[in-house]
Amino acid sequence: MRVLIAAQTYRPATNGAAVFTLNLAEGLVRAGHEVVVLVPSDRMRAYRTICNGVRIEAVRAFPLVPLYSDVYVTLGAGRQVARLLESLRPDLVHIQDHYPLSRAVLSAALRHGLPVVATNHFLPENVAHHVPVLRRVRRLLDPLLWSMVLDVFNRADAVTSPTETAVRILRQQGLQPPAQAISCGVDLERFWRAGTVDRAAVRRRYGLDPRSTLLLYLGRLDPEKRLDVLLRALQRLRRPDLQLALAGRGRRTRSLRRMASRLGLDGQVVFTGYVPGEDLPALLTSADVFAMPSEAELQSIATLEAMATGRPVMAADARALPELVWEGINGRLFRSGDPEDAARCIAQLLDERDRWAEMGAASRILACGHSMESTIRRYEELYRSLCSSKVLGRT
Repeated sequence: MRVLIAAQTYRPATNGAAVFTLNLAEGLVRAGHEVVVLVPSDRMRAYRTICNGVRIEAVRAFPLVPLYSDVYVTLGAGRQVARLLESLRPDLVHIQDHYPLSRAVLSAALRHGLPVVATNHFLPENVAHHVPVLRRVRRLLDPLLWSMVLDVFNRADAVTSPTETAVRILRQQGLQPPAQAISCGVDLERFWRAGTVDRAAVRRRYGLDPRSTLLLYLGRLDPEKRLDVLLRALQRLRRPDLQLALAGRGRRTRSLRRMASRLGLDGQVVFTGYVPGEDLPALLTSADVFAMPSEAELQSIATLEAMATGRPVMAADARALPELVWEGINGRLFRSGDPEDAARCIAQLLDERDRWAEMGAASRILACGHSMESTIRRYEELYRSLCSSKVLGRT
């Protein structure tokens, strides 16, 4: 099968949508399919490359400055997309968002009578938190943002999102096509193999204390991740034996550093910076507890990866996170945005250290239900079903 995937973001970006799109594309190639990924060009000009068997077509684009210096958008890409579709002749199109490139690909696919799958990774919080003025008009902004999503997704043949929570949110907004939850998936073997690493050596490599109890967050350091909640919770606990590692980079790095210093947490909070993909399993394994305070997760690939390494998890009781973190089974949940309750949650986990192995094993069992092999298989089944329906519809 020849599959054309359109996405706003792809390698080398490390956000959830980019990681999922990369894993999907390369997983489909390993399963024997031909895959082409269309993305806005990070060089502004169009170019073509092949990586791990995936053909990448970068479409002419422009940087979205000053709002996002690292985000590129296509403008008037209809002709480029039409030419690419004519030459590629895919059996099916899979768009990963509602942004301009995916809109152009959707329109071209519909003109050619191709089946279209749309996957949603978007929440209004992903936008509003980055533009302070927009936070003041959220009640007006949210319906507008959802209408932009539905204008694209309601023209697809089928819609997916990574969790039942994510699908329910779409339906509540007025989604019309059939929708189903298909996990972003996780490479279980890759993250489980890291269990044999020298945890103390990994910690030292990232400037972490091998003797402290380590609470680890891994992901973007952006506003909607609510890392301020973790810092304020740590200040309340006054536990010098507890260290918090914030692994990643993002738009709030500087302000979070200033906050940590202001709260008297210098040395207790470590900013590791960017973590290369090959180091992720070992760093996750080096932690005692994984933390995800975000209030805008439709799944959370980082949490899945931590679970695959057998870590207990503390997470905000928000959006789709309770689908991964079962209270008292593989971790603990706290009220979203509440530092006091986050501190209570951390203290509770510290008091039940003798259950960490049991909770970690439960995390691993839950993660097994999200294997990447299962995710690829379910998308293959969906693709074949839609292609068969299109063929039957023409006869």
